[in-house]
Amino acid sequence: MAQTTFDGPVRSLNGFIGTGPGTVKNITAATITLDVANYAGRLITVNNATTAITLPSIISTAYPASSGPSGDYNSTNNIGTSYKFYIQTSATSGGLTIRTDGTDKYVGLANIVINNSSSGKAFDPSASDDIITLNGTTKGGVSGSTLEITAVAANKYLVTAFLLGSGSVETPFSN
Repeated sequence: MAQTTFDGPVRSLNGFIGTGPGTVKNITAATITLDVANYAGRLITVNNATTAITLPSIISTAYPASSGPSGDYNSTNNIGTSYKFYIQTSATSGGLTIRTDGTDKYVGLANIVINNSSSGKAFDPSASDDIITLNGTTKGGVSGSTLEITAVAANKYLVTAFLLGSGSVETPFSN
């Protein structure tokens, strides 16, 4: 089925089921820039310990008045798009990074827990942070770690991360 656009809310009384090979995207490249059409709303498995991932720029421009009350389906506005990451291959000391374009910044929270331990810590980004670095130890990124990053407003990506790490944990956020 081709891409479909609805005008108004979509309601299902029995849920939606995303199935098939297109619902999971596997990343093995050393560097990749994501785009909305191919990565938003899908599970992204990361299988390179030192991948450098760049998120698309947030476009928050309003729909033009000529597009009507529901907006123009050709609009490039990407507020609300989410990128869900599952770290399948543990990050290494070289670091697995998830970057914005530099203008967009992170808000939210990253929880790092230590395997087989009740210790861990939560970190929130500073106002200027636009890079997440996972190293497989102190900054998280051990296999099984997950992150969801959503464009919530102009220049703001919301991070919800559950990271597995080891040692004395430290923030994965930087600029």
